Amino acid sequence: MKRLNAKLGQQNHKPWVDQVLEMKEQFPLKYNPEILTGPYILEKIYELTKGDAIITTEVGQHQMWAAQFIKYKKSRSFITSGGLGTMGYGLGACIGAKVGNPGKTVINIAGDGCFRMNMNEIATATRYNIPIIEIIFNNHVLGMVRQWQSLFYGKRYSQTILNDKVDFVKLAEAMGAKAYHITQKEEVEDVLKEAISLNAPVVIECQIESDDKVWPMVAPGAPLEEVFTEEDMIDKNEI
Repeated sequence: MKRLNAKLGQQNHKPWVDQVLEMKEQFPLKYNPEILTGPYILEKIYELTKGDAIITTEVGQHQMWAAQFIKYKKSRSFITSGGLGTMGYGLGACIGAKVGNPGKTVINIAGDGCFRMNMNEIATATRYNIPIIEIIFNNHVLGMVRQWQSLFYGKRYSQTILNDKVDFVKLAEAMGAKAYHITQKEEVEDVLKEAISLNAPVVIECQIESDDKVWPMVAPGAPLEEVFTEEDMIDKNEI
């Protein structure tokens, strides 16, 4: 927070666009390059689709990562419920976007919690052979709420742990979709390439860490000027 706010104070005489571009260079988004993460998968999606895909999202950490790590070259390429927080929205939106844009690759980014809200719509996609790609970031928790509980509520987790034995691959296959389960970074590119080439409904479950977090962030009720990073929390010995 101190780093970002100090930089803002130094740059307030510059045009906002210049400030943003300079800060983007000095405070780049980053993630752990050693393990399978949501941001890595999203960057691969952008790379393989050359930015021409339509991306829809559910709500939560995956939604924030999609906004951060996929570059959108054209308007109407990112469809999300935004701050409305509509879990279950993305899959139906993905189906609608594909029907309206049959020549486009259309991908829905979901968490395991959101997928549970409307996963039956995979059957709609297979019934009408609507070739969407559903990507599930499965961390076995409600990730965004868990992040808040970790940082602001002393890790007193309440109703956010989804550590059960639901098999999303079998569920997807039972509804007629092609399904994959990914646990390693090295699997991502080949699976995405195959999914895009199939021209059929596909579900890809990606196993990621339960405590991956979205950075930077703003505390509940705080103004945007009080944005903070992981480094700020480490400096304060709060993580």
